[in-house]
Formats: sequence, structure tokens, C-alpha cells
Amino acid sequence: MQNHSFVTEFILLGLSQNLNVEKMLLCLLLFIYFATIAGNMVIVVTIMYSPALLGSPMYFFLIFLSLLDACTSSSVIPKIIIDCFSERKTISFECCMIQLFAVHFFTGAEVIVLSAMAYDRYVAICKPLHYSSIMTQRLCGILVVVSWAGGFLHSIIQVIFTLQLPFCGPNVIDHYMCDLFPLLKLACTDTHIYIFMIFANSGAICIIIFSLLLVSYGVILFSLRTHSSEGRCKALSTCGSHIIVVLLFFVPCILIYARPTSAFSFEKNVVTFMNAVTPLINPMVYTFRNKEMKNAIRKMWKRLIVISDEF
Repeated sequence: MQNHSFVTEFILLGLSQNLNVEKMLLCLLLFIYFATIAGNMVIVVTIMYSPALLGSPMYFFLIFLSLLDACTSSSVIPKIIIDCFSERKTISFECCMIQLFAVHFFTGAEVIVLSAMAYDRYVAICKPLHYSSIMTQRLCGILVVVSWAGGFLHSIIQVIFTLQLPFCGPNVIDHYMCDLFPLLKLACTDTHIYIFMIFANSGAICIIIFSLLLVSYGVILFSLRTHSSEGRCKALSTCGSHIIVVLLFFVPCILIYARPTSAFSFEKNVVTFMNAVTPLINPMVYTFRNKEMKNAIRKMWKRLIVISDEF
């Protein structure tokens, strides 16, 4: 392993060097963060306390997707908010590696959860008679374990890869978080082989899985021709939500990691969208476009009002 001992901390330039812009961003990020946590936790609690939803594989996966979105947001935004109150934004080498691990762990797991949700919809729509025998609780449990294991494997590879880089002087990151390309710019070595390795571990995976998901949803939509108009509308609504979430997740992922160079002028904006905006939009997509979720939230809300009136 090469020596990085010259660098013990990194200086983050943040989202903006303009104080007024930074104050505006602070207010916006505080709102986004609390709305993200609240929105995703509402989904988790609603499904957990709705037996009809909890028994469905789709909503079982949705619990984990919501938890992953909340965790992804929590691994990035609180640090940005704290840094907004500091003149000198720093992060220790160890904390930098922890943040790098956390972000890639949660997003890596999310890739597999989104794939599992696509498979669930494929079986439900294309093989409805075999749905209960294929999408068993055991299979759902295995897919969730695979998602956590896959996220861990992906993120540990990223950290080990980063630890090989020699950081021998420059420590100013033109970013608000620790990620692969910003760190590559500081490495005292030729980084072309490392850029290729990032593409192989992150970019290529994003492109392949995104392509497979698009094909699977294409097959699903094609098979809807044989369904009744009512069944078609319901399936289109559910698949529409899934497709929106897949696009919101994979398009930024491909823009960030599937590129031949580390130079990318609007990288911060795309990463911000992926880590802050996408986890906020996901719960909105799944609640506003889903009648079952809206009804379950309404029932839970009424139950809470009844309980509070009793006290």
C-alpha cells in the first residue's frame, strides 16, 4: 500500500465560496434533509403498520429503498450543513474514508433493491399465476441480504482502491464531500488507470444494470397489451413510479462515474441532485402516484388523531 501519511485532513471548498449563496443553500438543505427523513420514515412506518402492504413484496422492498434513501442523505447533508457554519471546512482522512464508504455502501445496495423491485413487477405482470410461488418471503429476504452484501462489497472496493492513492501534499478538495474523482485530482501519481478502474467498478455497473432495467420495463409494458384496461392502468401507474425512480437514480450515476476523464465542470450539481434531491423525490413519487399508499397513510393519520384525542 502506498504512503498517504503526508495528508491527515482534507479542506473542502463546499458548494459555494459566496457567503450569501451559502446561507441560502443552508436553509434549502435543512428543508430538503428534514423533508427527506420525514417523507421516507412516513413510508416505512405506514408499511410496517399496514399488514396488507407489509405482506406484499413490492412494499417490503420499498421499506428498504426508503431506509437507504434516508441513510444516503444522512451520510452527506449533515456534514454540509455543519460546514456552512465553519469558515474552514475540513474533514480528517479517516472521516473522509468513512464518508466514501457510507455513500457507496447505501447507493450500491440501492442499485440491487431497485433491480429486485423491477423483477417483482416483471413476475407480477408477466407471470401473475406463479407470483405467490416465485416471490416468496424467503426470496425477498435473500434479495435484501444480497443488496446489503453487494453494497458492502462495492464500497469496500472503493475504499481499498482509494487507500492505494499517494496523497503527498495538495489537500484542497473542490467539493463538499469525499468522492473518487475529487480525491483523484489530489493524488501524486498518474491517474489514468484509476479512472478506468472507477469506470469498471461503478460506471459500467450503472450502465449495465440501467440497460437491463429499461429492457425489463420494456418487456413489462409490452406484455400489458393482453391485460384489461383496469389492470393496464394499475400496472402502468406502478411501473411509471418505478421507472421515474430508476431514471432519477441511474442518470446521475452514469453522468458521474461512466466517463473517461476526471474533469467535469458541473459534477457538484449532479452529485447534489443524486445525494440530496433524489432521496427527497422518491417518497413523493411512491405516495402521490400510489392509491394504496395514500389510503394507508390516510388510515394511519386517522388512527393517530384518534389516539391523540384519547390522551
